[in-house]
Amino acid sequence: MSTLCATGKHDKHDVYAAQCPCRDVLDLLANKWAALAIGALEDGPLRFGVLQRQLQGISPKVLTATLRRLEENGFLHREIYPAVPLHVEYSLTELGHSVSVPLSALRTWVEANLDQLTA
Repeated sequence: MSTLCATGKHDKHDVYAAQCPCRDVLDLLANKWAALAIGALEDGPLRFGVLQRQLQGISPKVLTATLRRLEENGFLHREIYPAVPLHVEYSLTELGHSVSVPLSALRTWVEANLDQLTA
């Protein structure tokens, strides 16, 4: 399904078209760490260390890169609180909350069907 591009940058949005910017967003959201970070932030803002502990197995470098990409694309807000040491919290934007719904459904589906997938 394709829709007209409201930005005027191309004719229409079509994730199946090779040059459509939709693919970049799909690539970001299909990344396991991005999907898990969005899920971890569904209940409210978290600090970097809490996120890292919740996303077991993620390195600080990968978490930093993931959070930056999500922020650059408008899914996350990064709030810096002036303190010693510096206090930074990450939270979902309105766009982030809207994408958390289908990502939550996907995570739930995976957990419910994992035994069938590995059989």
